[in-house]
Amino acid sequence: MRKEGDEEIQSRDDGTLTQQEARVKPERHSSDRNGARMSQASIELQPQQSDHSKSRPEPESRLQPPPQLQLTEQPQHSHQLQQQNPLQPVQQELLNTERQEKSTWVTPQRLFGLLLVFFIGIGIVGLVYYLHHILHTGSGNNAANVTPCVSTACQWAAARFSVSTDPFIQPCDYFVSMCGSKRLKSKGRQRSHSILSHSQNPIERLAETDKQNKTEHRRLGEDATLSRKTLLLQYLRGILESNQSSSSAAVQKTKDFYHSCLDTRSLEAAGAEPFLRLIQKLGGWAVSGEWNRTDFNYTLGLLMREYGTFPFFNLYVGKDPNEAASNRTKRYIQIDQPDLLIPIEWDDTTQKSRAKAETLRPFLASCQSYLAFLGSPPSMSMLHVGTFISLSSELAVAASPLQYRLSKGQLYQRMTIRDLQSQAPAIDWLGCLQAAFHPLSLTADDHVLLHNLPYIVQMSRIINNWLHKPEMSNSGILHTFMVLNLLHTLMPAMDSRFSETAKNFSLALGNIEEEVPRWKHCVLETKRGFDTVLTHLLSETAARRETEEIIENVFFAFVSKITDLRWKDQKSFQHFIDKVYSSPPRLLSSKDISNEDDLDLLFSEVTVSSSSFFTNYLQLLSLWQKRRSKLLAAQTEDADILSVAPSLVSNGLLFPMGMFVPPLFHPTYPKAMNYGAVGFLVAKDIFHLFLPEIYSHHPAMRAVGECVWTHYLKATEKAGQVRATILPTVQQEEVWLQYSALQVALQAYHQSLSQNPADTSVSGLHHTQLFFRSFSQVSCDTDPDGESMPLDASFLIPVMCAESGLCPTSPQCSIRAQQDKSQAC
Repeated sequence: MRKEGDEEIQSRDDGTLTQQEARVKPERHSSDRNGARMSQASIELQPQQSDHSKSRPEPESRLQPPPQLQLTEQPQHSHQLQQQNPLQPVQQELLNTERQEKSTWVTPQRLFGLLLVFFIGIGIVGLVYYLHHILHTGSGNNAANVTPCVSTACQWAAARFSVSTDPFIQPCDYFVSMCGSKRLKSKGRQRSHSILSHSQNPIERLAETDKQNKTEHRRLGEDATLSRKTLLLQYLRGILESNQSSSSAAVQKTKDFYHSCLDTRSLEAAGAEPFLRLIQKLGGWAVSGEWNRTDFNYTLGLLMREYGTFPFFNLYVGKDPNEAASNRTKRYIQIDQPDLLIPIEWDDTTQKSRAKAETLRPFLASCQSYLAFLGSPPSMSMLHVGTFISLSSELAVAASPLQYRLSKGQLYQRMTIRDLQSQAPAIDWLGCLQAAFHPLSLTADDHVLLHNLPYIVQMSRIINNWLHKPEMSNSGILHTFMVLNLLHTLMPAMDSRFSETAKNFSLALGNIEEEVPRWKHCVLETKRGFDTVLTHLLSETAARRETEEIIENVFFAFVSKITDLRWKDQKSFQHFIDKVYSSPPRLLSSKDISNEDDLDLLFSEVTVSSSSFFTNYLQLLSLWQKRRSKLLAAQTEDADILSVAPSLVSNGLLFPMGMFVPPLFHPTYPKAMNYGAVGFLVAKDIFHLFLPEIYSHHPAMRAVGECVWTHYLKATEKAGQVRATILPTVQQEEVWLQYSALQVALQAYHQSLSQNPADTSVSGLHHTQLFFRSFSQVSCDTDPDGESMPLDASFLIPVMCAESGLCPTSPQCSIRAQQDKSQAC
C-alpha cells in the first residue's frame, strides 16, 4: 500500500484501477479502452447491437472513485449521498428551500416578493416532482414512455420474462411457495464430477469434502435450474458449434476435436479395437497370454508421460503454503496417494483404510465385464481380476483420508528426490518424474512435497513384494494393474459398454449422479486440452467496455458501502480499506490471452482426426502433460476459463470473462437488466471475498440481518409457513451480504445512468422495475446459496421498496405499513 505523498501512479493498459484512482477525485476525461467489441459470430445468443446501443454516446469518463474517506462514529450523508444516490431530488429540493426560508428575514415590504418566490418555488417543486415521477414510474410503466430494446438478445429476454413470475404483482405467499419451492428442488441438485473441477490442493480438497458431506442428504431430486457454470458451458457450446470459419489452425483443431467427441456413432463402430492396439504398443499383457515382460518402471514412466495415468500415486503441481508469507511464486512437484479404483472406507477403531466388503462383488463383476469387452476368456479373466483386487486391497490399507493426514501433519512434507528414493526404492523416482515433466530438467537434489509419506513407503514395499513373489514373477500382475488403470483413464473415449458398466457399478454403490449430456461432456473434454483456444474465442465475443464499466461501478459502490459502515476502531478500518485499495479490480486483459499466431504455433504438432475421438483423446492427454510441465516452470498460473467468480490474486481482484455471458449479461441489454443480474452477482462475489474481515469489525451486520428477517416473518405469517426464530450467524451474514449487494448494484446502476442517462427497456418495464425484475429472475434461475440464505433473495425487493420513492410501483407484498421508518434496514 503506497503512503500519501508517493509518486504518481499511472493508469495501466490492462484496465487495472490504480491506487491513485481509488484515492483521488481526478478531473473526468475520456476513456480509451482496448477491449474488444462483440463479434458478429452466431452464438447461442447472437450479439447484435441494437440501434440504441450503436448510437449510445461514450461516457465522458469512467466512474470517479470516492475521495479518501475518514472514519466517523456517525457517518454523514450530505453531499456524498446526494452525489451517489440520485433517488430523492424532490426531497433535496425541499430541503434547500427550507434552509433558504429559515435564513430569510421577513418584512412587510418584502411580503409580496416572498409570496411571488413562494408560488414560483411551488411550481418548480411541482415540476421537479412530476419529472421525478415520470422518471421512476414511467406513468405506470407504459411502454410508450420508454425506448424498447429490439436486439435479438432483448427479444429472447422478453420471451423469458413472459414465462417467469413478476414479483411486483405477487402476494407475500410467493416468497415461500413459488420461487421458494423452486429453490427447494434446486437444493437437491446432483453433484457432477464432470462439472465441478477437482481441486489439486489437499487443503482445498478437504474443504470440498466437508462441504459435500454437509450437502449429501440434499443430493436427491431433479436439477431444474441452470447454474452459472452451466450457462458458461452452454455459451462455449455455441461458440464451438458456430459455422463461422476461422483462419486459425488451432481454432479449427479445437472445433474438430469437439465434433469428434460428439460423434458417438464412430465410437460405437470402433469398439475396443483402438485400446487393444494401444496395449500391443505397451508390450501386450498377460490377460491375453501375450506379454513382453516390459520393465515395471519403464512402463510406469510411459503411462505418466504419454497418457496421464498414475496407478500407484498422484502427481500435481502447486505452491508450498509455508512460503505464502514470503510471497514466493515457486511451484513444486507434489506427490499424493492415488485415487484407487476399488472403493475403500476408513476404520476409526483400527485407524486404517480397507476395501468395502459389500462392494467387492459388484466391483468384481464390473472388472470381469471390462475384460470380456476386451476379448479375454472367462477362465483367464477370473484369475487376473482376483489378483487385481488383492493388490488394490493391499494399497487401500496404506491409504488414509485427508482429515487424518492433516491431523498428523502429513501434508506438504518436503524432501529431495534423492531422499525419497532412499525411503521408497521400488519406484525410479527421478526417471518417472523426468518422464512426467519432460522436457524440464530435474535432478536428485530437487525438492518435492509429500502428502502421505507413510503410504508412499508402504506402497514401495507392496510393489517390491509383488515383483519378487515366486508364484507371481511371470504373471505380470503389476503390468495388468497399470493397464486397467489406463483403461479407466481412456474410458471417456471408448464405446458405451464401458461407460454403462461404470455407471451400473456406481448405482450399485448407492450413488445417484446427474446424467451429463454428451455436449456438456465434450465441452469439458475440449477445455482440458484446448483451454487457451477457448479463452481466445471467448475474448473475441466479450464486450470489454460494458463489462469493465459494470466491474468498476460496482467496485466503487462497494467501497462507498463499506466506508459508510460503523467500524469498531480506526485501526481496523484503515487496515481493511488498505487491503481493498491494494486489490484493484480488473477483467482478464487481452495481453493475458494468446493471439491466433501464438496458438497456431503452440498446437502445430497436434493432429486432430475428424473420425477417431480415441486418437484425439490420446493427443489431449499429451497436451495435459505439457501443461503440467509448463505450470511447474511458470511464475504465474493461467486463469481457469470455467471460472464464474472473481478471485483475489497477487496483483488485484481478477474477474473472469465467464461471468459475463447470456442470459446474465449481454451488451445490447438495457443497463438495468445487466446491473440487476450480473451487477448483483459481481457485488455479491466481492462481498463474499471480503466478508470475514467486514463481519469481524462491523457490529451492525447482525442487526441488519435480523431486520430483514423480521420483515420476512411479518410478511409470511399469514401463510403459516415460517415461525419466528433467531437466525444463526452464517445466515445473518448471508442476509446482510445479499441485501447490501443489491443496494450496491442499484447504486452502481444509477452511477452508470449519471454518466450516460440513456437506457432502453424490455417488456415495457421502466428502469428501476426492470432492474429488480432482472435481479429476481437471476436469484431464482441460477445457483442459490443453499442453506446459508434462509429466505428467498427476491424478498429483498419489498424490503428495499419500503424506502420512500425507491421503486416505481409498490410490490403487492408490501411491508411499508408494517415498517417503522426509523428502523429501516
